[in-house]
Amino acid sequence: MEKVTDVVVVRGEAELLARTRHLFELATEISCAARDLHTWAVAHPGAPARSVRGLTVRKVYLPGVLFDPALAEHLRQIAANGARIRITEREINETIILDRRIAIVAGDHVGGVRGYTVISSPDLVQGIQSLFEAAWHGATDLESYRARCTEPGAREILEQLASGCKDETAARTLGLSLRTYRRRVAELMALLGASSRFQAGARAREAGLL
Repeated sequence: MEKVTDVVVVRGEAELLARTRHLFELATEISCAARDLHTWAVAHPGAPARSVRGLTVRKVYLPGVLFDPALAEHLRQIAANGARIRITEREINETIILDRRIAIVAGDHVGGVRGYTVISSPDLVQGIQSLFEAAWHGATDLESYRARCTEPGAREILEQLASGCKDETAARTLGLSLRTYRRRVAELMALLGASSRFQAGARAREAGLL
């Protein structure tokens, strides 16, 4: 472990959990931003297991978290227990903030081991909290995000994308103008974080939207 004033750098999930387990157990407010659920302790058998009931829990993820049915179901379960979850298409800094006093920032993998920085400096934590709040307010509620992907006509468009159908044929099949069809396709691709029409359809199927 390397320590510099109010900043502690740890190597690997085991050391992170050993150093922060008590902080998670005592926390009453947890804010989390991650690309997917594997970044943080939920992916590791030795992680602190704690119900979110009675806690203030906010989590922001990238759309890819919905593409794995098991992960998507986990999100629905913790949301049902009171966690607030939002989805963003923007790149985010993978961070956990505990009681607005402690921030844990995920670093890069080096030699197959990921580094984490535990920060207790009030000024640094406040800055990280501000970044999280910006990401949170710019994100979409989990159910609203899913609803936007399943609103009237969306499912039919996603099915056309998954089939690899050409735009002209798909628009004609759905009774839409080519311009309207392409606009809706662009919206759905952005929601799903897809770079191609086929990828959008495939991701929608993986996420259980089809």
